[in-house]
Order: sequence, then structure tokens, then C-alpha cells
Amino acid sequence: MATLLRRGLQRLGSTSHPIRALHESQVVSQTELVTKPLTTSNDLDIKDPLKFPDYFGVRKLFTLKQLFAARVHMGHKVGTLHPGMKPFLFGTRLDHCIFDLNQTVEQLLAALNFTAHIAYRGGVIIFISHYPQHTLLVEKTAKEAGEYAHAREWKLNIFTNSENWYGAVTRLPDLCIFFSTLNSLNEEHVGIKDAAKMCIPSVAITDSNSNPNLVTFPVPGNDDSPVAIQLYCNLFKEAILLGKKERLKTMGS
Repeated sequence: MATLLRRGLQRLGSTSHPIRALHESQVVSQTELVTKPLTTSNDLDIKDPLKFPDYFGVRKLFTLKQLFAARVHMGHKVGTLHPGMKPFLFGTRLDHCIFDLNQTVEQLLAALNFTAHIAYRGGVIIFISHYPQHTLLVEKTAKEAGEYAHAREWKLNIFTNSENWYGAVTRLPDLCIFFSTLNSLNEEHVGIKDAAKMCIPSVAITDSNSNPNLVTFPVPGNDDSPVAIQLYCNLFKEAILLGKKERLKTMGS
């Protein structure tokens, strides 16, 4: 028994560590670190997307310059600033909040990556917006992505009391994407609280007057500009399509 135990420990100890493997390779590009998992040649050759920091390549979908051109950096007046959004600010200009786009890039990448993973696993994704001027765009984007949209008036207890609403047990969405967390009266969207109550992950564009605390993946940025909303819609649609494309490849193999 002692001999078998020693052999087992020797086998475990012989496996090289990821950090040591990186030193031995000496030439590791930044692209490889992003698109390849930190595994060694002795590991099992199993394709696990969760081992990749950017398995679906969402980092290639946009640049910081595109965010700036879409006016994502522009927030509301300083007097309406929510305390939870202070860490995401770069400063103020002409009494308006200015977002730090370097932080927005990282938050948006995390949100897009999570969205792609949900789509990869066949999850149900719903696009949610309440602004009438964005209704057609949001619904069109959801249709092109093969998902769902709710761009009308939000009814109370749609998530929390779905059986009474629909008359049967209903599958709730696996991810909610909010293009704004506030309504026209600057009140928090009821869907944010309902999703949190039902433990449904959420991604939301959080402007400087928004409360990010109930959002799983807050993305600090402008939620009023039509150009910014168009950019957000395109990015989340592409992330979903990337996830579904990889799903088809995996199922086909």
C-alpha cells in the first residue's frame, strides 16, 4: 500500500505547473494568452470553453475608439450621480459625468463573454428596454439573434408569479440584457428587481444615475444616445451568434 501511495504521489508531482510551462516556452504572445487556456502538454485534451479567458473572441468585436465615437463616455449631470457609479468615472466636464472608457471596455468584455457562454449552452436570452424610440431596434436585434425581447410596459410579477400570468409552469430566461435600468420617471426598472429575486443573471447598461448593485454584469456607459444603443445591440447580437456558432460546431463534432 505504501509503495502504491508513493507511486501515486510521484505521478502527481511529475505534472508540470502552468507557470513553469510558460517560463519554458519563453515565447508566448499576448494573443495566445487571451485565446488559449493555461494548460500543459500533460493535461487531457478536453475542449472546455470555461478554461479560456476569451474563448469566443469577443475582444475583437469592438475598440475603445468605437465606444468614444458612439458617445458611450458621456453621462448625466453631476447632481444625478448615483454613489455606486463613482468608481467608473474618469471625471466631469461642463457639469456632466464622464466615464472612464478603460473600465467600460473591461466591463463590456466580461458581459459579452458571459452572454456568449449562455448562448453556447442553449440558454434563453431576453433583451429588455422601455424607451419607445428604441423599441423597434431592440426587437429587431433580438429577432436577428434568435432570442426574445420585451420592449413594452413591464407588468408586475412577470418573473416572480409566472404561473398565474401564463397559466402553466413557464421557463424563465437564463439571462436578461437591460439597455437601461431606469424608466422615464427615473425609477428603477421593475425587471431588475424581479431578475434579482429569481436569481436570473443580468447584464445592464448603467448610466451615471443608475444603481448597479442588483446587476450581475453592469456596463458603465451612456444609455440615452441612439448611436450608443445601436452599438450595444450589435455587440450583444454578435456575441450571441458567436456562442451559437461554437455550439453547432461542438454538437456537430
